[in-house]
Amino acid sequence: MYAVIATGGKQHRVEEGAKLAVELLQGDDGAEVTFTPVLLVDGDTLLATPSELSGASVAAKIVGREKGPKINGLTYTPKARTRRRWGHRQHYTTIEITSISAGQ
Repeated sequence: MYAVIATGGKQHRVEEGAKLAVELLQGDDGAEVTFTPVLLVDGDTLLATPSELSGASVAAKIVGREKGPKINGLTYTPKARTRRRWGHRQHYTTIEITSISAGQ
């Protein structure tokens, strides 16, 4: 059985026991998180309409935190002696999917 959840402006296809990195979530390590905007559940039957998914939820456990790759940038304006270096490193929360409930 798998489900499609929406978190952090992105959609993820998840299965029970899967680990994935999502946008930073509030909570300590080991805390339970429930994702209720479930977009699709596929088990014995496919559930995709809003009325079928009204009770569906996905439960996950926060495993830890991690950082994404470093992104370096440079802004340069010729003839004006203007240079600006910048960098960014995104923070992620690693979660483990514990259960998928179809809610029927």
